[in-house]
Amino acid sequence: METSSTSGATGAESIVVENLQKRYGDFEALSGISFSIKPGEIVGFLGPNGAGKTTTMKILTCFMSASGGSARVAGFDVQKDSTEVRRRVGYLPENVPLYDEMIVFDYLRFVAELRGVAKGRREERIRAVAELTGLGQVMGRTISELSKGYRQRVGLAQAIIHEPDVIVLDEPTTGLDPNQIIEIRDVIKTIGKEKTIIFSTHILQEVTAVCDRIIIINRGQIVADGSLHELEERVANAEPGLVVRYEGEATDALYAWLAGLAGVEGVAPVGGRPGSCTYRLKTLDKATTRRALLAGEPGVARELLELREAEPTLEAIFRLYTGGETEEGASLLSVPVSASAASVKGDEVVAQRGEAPVEASAENLNASDAEVAESMAEDAAAMDETSEPEEVSRG
Repeated sequence: METSSTSGATGAESIVVENLQKRYGDFEALSGISFSIKPGEIVGFLGPNGAGKTTTMKILTCFMSASGGSARVAGFDVQKDSTEVRRRVGYLPENVPLYDEMIVFDYLRFVAELRGVAKGRREERIRAVAELTGLGQVMGRTISELSKGYRQRVGLAQAIIHEPDVIVLDEPTTGLDPNQIIEIRDVIKTIGKEKTIIFSTHILQEVTAVCDRIIIINRGQIVADGSLHELEERVANAEPGLVVRYEGEATDALYAWLAGLAGVEGVAPVGGRPGSCTYRLKTLDKATTRRALLAGEPGVARELLELREAEPTLEAIFRLYTGGETEEGASLLSVPVSASAASVKGDEVVAQRGEAPVEASAENLNASDAEVAESMAEDAAAMDETSEPEEVSRG
């Protein structure tokens, strides 16, 4: 039977997540997250490694059950109507499960059959996804011969061959070179004109290049949700500042002079051009700080090459909302959790958390953290084993 893209939605949203929870023993990987996505949106699901991105993706695609809450995809409940959800979702996992011994054309025909594409339309759909994903030149080649970039394209093609309403992509550009990344981004943007896409990434440039909207998750909680412009405005309000660039190399004397200017609450060196030094000044009174900069002399004579307002970057947004989370979930205390959570003294940022800074290391992870990591790894391995189809004889 041919798959139907008819949605069971009673509202306008393609994805509705309400108070979604996932627990591994005593560890809560998702702590009651809620969000919704409308048709035609391309949403970036951003967060540090281990924040809960892949767990959310697996629940939305029915590869994993939730511990609490609910999720609806294309109008169907992932728990009660998982078969209907699977028919309407295209999924590209981070590690694409492909049959290496199959020819690309044969593999896509096999997936089309599994996905319920009508026999009379299979060749048409194979040609369509091959053109869209740029697979035309390799359709007759064995998958094992393909580069990482082409393997990702094959994975993307299998995710859209049945014309799903919703496409879920987990780290779609992992391991690709810059040219391949640009090509995959273009494919995602083209598909996103007609479909709802949610894709997870920890690569900030992905979000800027592709997304209409950003959802940031950290430690299993949604910490920010909005367009890039909206999040930039929030960061600009939370971390106002100026950028100043002088000729010559950076010195302690220049740093100290800038830190002592009227209105300056913090100084941070930023990457500069050869022969010059650049600093970001945190100041709530930019007018006063500008006048002090223009009126004063930084010790030795230096030419002021640039003075402008600091523009919020996606990196700043990420730091602000994740508190500098590391891959293991330990916080780097040199990065403030919020604009009011840290003060700058001299060369270092002192976190206002009522505790001494602790360096993130394996020794500082307690036994329960290790047990959680092991449990999650075992769960992921079990899911991989149960989700891959059995090998098919090609006769």
